[in-house]
Amino acid sequence: MGKPRVLLADDHLILLEGLRSLLGVEFEIVGAVQDGRALLEAAERLRPDLIILDLSMPVLGGLEAARRLRVSNPEAKLLALTMHSDVTFARQAFDAGVSGYVLKQSAARELTAAIHQVLNGARYIAEPLREAFSKRPRGPRAGRQGVEHELSPRQREVLQLMAEGHSAKDIAFRLGISVKTAEYHRYQIMEKLGIHTTAELTRYAIRHRMISAD
Repeated sequence: MGKPRVLLADDHLILLEGLRSLLGVEFEIVGAVQDGRALLEAAERLRPDLIILDLSMPVLGGLEAARRLRVSNPEAKLLALTMHSDVTFARQAFDAGVSGYVLKQSAARELTAAIHQVLNGARYIAEPLREAFSKRPRGPRAGRQGVEHELSPRQREVLQLMAEGHSAKDIAFRLGISVKTAEYHRYQIMEKLGIHTTAELTRYAIRHRMISAD
């Protein structure tokens, strides 16, 4: 039996190279991509056993990519490798379809064990989050709040691109839609969210971790 086939997705090239070194002996690294849309394309082409993905990627965020991968590549296990130590965000990631959640700062210590656990059909939660994660959340479920609940998948995609600074023309080209359709999505997003400026939209996207504040 061959090595498990792993696909990497993170927008930081140095981290990707580090992961190749960390995992390359025990696993077959079949590819590495730097944005969410490239991840969907690579997953369809390469059909990996496991996908390790960052949750804050350009073009298409990790949460939205995870949701789509559960449909397009249901046989692939998903493991989030992220800097976000917020328990609510971790719950959203599991709701989106990941089976493992590892913090980047502890990847050297936890990642290999997490991969094995996820490949064996179990769930893995980063050590610092386990106690808090086991407690029942108060109020509405995290996965039913915010942008995930209010916007359609296409609108979430357009919102992220808008927040990253892309024009309606550029968004239309990237998504294969007309400029008029891109502008209509922009109008609908702002109406739904009660947002009136690009600055407010960007703050919203950062708050919901669709883009990084860096």
